[in-house]
Amino acid sequence: MRLDDIPVRTLRGEETTFGAITAGRLALVVNVASRCGLAPQYEQLEAMHREYGPRGFTVVGVPSNQFLQELGDADAIAEYCSTTWGATFPMLAKTPVNGRHAHPLYRELTRAPDDSGKAGRITWNFEKFLVAPDGRVRRFRPRTRPDAPEVLAAVEELLVPSGR
Repeated sequence: MRLDDIPVRTLRGEETTFGAITAGRLALVVNVASRCGLAPQYEQLEAMHREYGPRGFTVVGVPSNQFLQELGDADAIAEYCSTTWGATFPMLAKTPVNGRHAHPLYRELTRAPDDSGKAGRITWNFEKFLVAPDGRVRRFRPRTRPDAPEVLAAVEELLVPSGR
């Protein structure tokens, strides 16, 4: 199945597809959790969303309670993300990312290996998948900050050059 065709639900409960959310943009898909020690990465995610957005980039946040660190409902998640971190990027509904109930989007994404060649299960909150409009996927592990040189280089490589 093409990633763009996978049905998803937004944090507001709207049924759509991954392709409709990303609208042909380069997307950094991140399984987020409000109570995680890595939650300060929201700040870098929002900064990237704002800086690279005009060039065809978006962050897609995917709240998950897979590691028991996400708030209970969509309203609480939305309020936390917007008031604590100023997050304006698209967010999906709370989504399982591992196991037999893993969302189809994550079943596909986790097939992509990281730079060391390892694919498979999500290891923790804030695992990142850079999804190109043509479906290519690059994976970055949770402790790799969104503004790490290797992430920014991958984004720059796939984005429309500024000034076009």
